[in-house]
Amino acid sequence: MTSPQINGSLLSRGMVAVLVAQFLSALADNALLFASIALLKSQHAPEWQMPLLQEAFVVAFIILAPFVGPFADAIPKGRAMLFANGMKLLGAAAMLFGVHPLLAYNLVGIGAAAYSPAKYGILSELVGADKLVKANSLMEGSTIVAILLGAVMGGLLADWSVQGALAAIVVCYLLAAFSNLLIPRLPAAHPVRQLSPVALVKDFGVAMRTLLRNRDARFSLLGTSVFWGAGSTLRFLLVAWVPVALLIANNHTPATLSGVVAIGIAFGAAAAAKLVTLDSVNRALPSGIAIGLLIMIFAQVTSMPTAVIMLVLIGACGGFYVVPLNALLQERGHETVGAGHAIAVQNFFENLSMLLMVGFYVLMTKAGISVVAAATGFGALVLTGIALLAWWRVSKNPA
Repeated sequence: MTSPQINGSLLSRGMVAVLVAQFLSALADNALLFASIALLKSQHAPEWQMPLLQEAFVVAFIILAPFVGPFADAIPKGRAMLFANGMKLLGAAAMLFGVHPLLAYNLVGIGAAAYSPAKYGILSELVGADKLVKANSLMEGSTIVAILLGAVMGGLLADWSVQGALAAIVVCYLLAAFSNLLIPRLPAAHPVRQLSPVALVKDFGVAMRTLLRNRDARFSLLGTSVFWGAGSTLRFLLVAWVPVALLIANNHTPATLSGVVAIGIAFGAAAAAKLVTLDSVNRALPSGIAIGLLIMIFAQVTSMPTAVIMLVLIGACGGFYVVPLNALLQERGHETVGAGHAIAVQNFFENLSMLLMVGFYVLMTKAGISVVAAATGFGALVLTGIALLAWWRVSKNPA
């Protein structure tokens, strides 16, 4: 099968297949999170175990970071995505058949860790640098719609039947795997010369040092890490915040509000595609700073309409901020260590950030700190972190 021409259409067969596969996989991922939370609730698990789902998920990204980048670059990325979806399917099926949610969700995390470098790395192989921000916007748009529908689907189905929700999620992963088969077989970007774990860890270390020495890549790694750490923690804050602030105790309301953030991200991603290029990434910085401030304000909200508006704004600022930074890292990575390696390094930093931020929230929960106070303090932390990164970026690279 011939490879698609680089600089080809944003709606080429290869891009459409990637977008459909990503949509279905992300739909299942997000439905599974809320189905897993509902399952823990039905088992009367302690409240602090719910954010531990995210810890079980991201630890796979951190441990496998040295291996998934070379894996994605060593074989056709469509096949890497197929393997990864198979692991996700295994984890969801294990949960359906009675394996503890934390263990089963860890299996899904292994699949997601392998999936991420392939799904983002393939973009720079399908389109050129001039279309990379737009390709990222399409990818983020597909993901955002999936996050919205998946969160709502997971919450609603879990309120009806947790087992029924898990069965529907297994079907979604099966359809995603079928879509992976339709992705054209692209040549391997960087074949692995050595298969030993020690060699791969050293290779990962070289890729990490190379990216950290590059000013743009270093900024992107740190900037996206703070954003995704904040996003993961916000999801679990919502689960605890809704019963306290809105006095609603079902599963689908926090899931739907999580999806509302996704709507905002879609708007922000679309605006970034039109207004930001790789040469004008600094335009995204003010929206990143605004994320923390908006979270602090959101924590004080007590009505559903206001909560929806605030979450859309948080998402819009996030989409406008993170999409250009992703594109910047992909291009710098493609030029140096390979896009798959670059995304694997990015996953390491982002998931380390998630592990630390969600872990900090778990500690606050176990200490009995109110969810409103925790959310306010968390927003202040995000505001400070992104403001410091923005100041450093502008002082070093004012363009």
